[in-house]
Amino acid sequence: MITYFKSENNQICPIPGLEPGCWVNMIHPDEEEIASVSQALELDPAFLRAALDEEETSRIEVEDDVTLLIVDIPYSEEQKKDGGMLFSTLPLAILVTKQNVVTVSLEETSVVRDFAGGLVKNVNTAMKTRFTLNLMLRAAGKYLFHLRQIEKISSKIEGELYKSLKNKELIQLLTLEKSLVYFTTSLKSTETTLEKLLRGRILKLYEEDQDLLEDVIIEFKQAIEMADIYSSILSGTMDAFASVISNNLNIIMKVLTVITILMTIPNIVFSFYGMNVQDMPLPHTWFPVSLSIAITGLTWLLLKKKNLY
Repeated sequence: MITYFKSENNQICPIPGLEPGCWVNMIHPDEEEIASVSQALELDPAFLRAALDEEETSRIEVEDDVTLLIVDIPYSEEQKKDGGMLFSTLPLAILVTKQNVVTVSLEETSVVRDFAGGLVKNVNTAMKTRFTLNLMLRAAGKYLFHLRQIEKISSKIEGELYKSLKNKELIQLLTLEKSLVYFTTSLKSTETTLEKLLRGRILKLYEEDQDLLEDVIIEFKQAIEMADIYSSILSGTMDAFASVISNNLNIIMKVLTVITILMTIPNIVFSFYGMNVQDMPLPHTWFPVSLSIAITGLTWLLLKKKNLY
């Protein structure tokens, strides 16, 4: 799918076709759409296909006045098995040409949706470098938003774990921990790309662009720190609850062992008196019952004194 947008009165609006100074947004394009855009803008089709690989890493390439910037954008999806949320990333290709900015992604992410929906004000698509940096700044904000969501979800699951200690909650925590690994890896690779952009002067940066790029890098650094902190907290929580579950299992096994010992004593006494042997001492019915109760009581007191029960 290809859509075109252009800034009018400091707001991004859809337009019917390609114009100078517009933003071309491509979401999971097919080969026909890639060929048409590459021909119209004189682009290498490989640049447009770069973001269609989910494993594509963040990087910068420059070729014939066209700059390709690939960054990772956060997105979330609900897991059907346990009802939890998986937060992951998708590559977004930003191509800065002589007159246009082209974005290519596999899915419609919230970052692109906000720009396409006109939620971001005071953005000019004709100012290609600044528009690119605003995309990056919005992506950093989405990372921070999703990280706060992860923190809230993990706190809620932790409260449920105190009550139930079920596998479902532990699996959800494991999913969040995996999400933080995805975020940390993508954030660090994108930060490296931005640092290269700041040092290498690959894009023409005016003074305001320089300040904006520094703000973007600061936001990404903050997101990296938050992801590292939340990952450490979540890892510690998982270890703590694993110890709690193991301790509870040991307690249950100890109780079951004590119960087994106590139930074995009457069984031994009645089995002894139940044998087909004549002239047993004190053959009355009340005696084996009293004897088993007495021995069981003494055994229970001994186990309690030794703090085994």
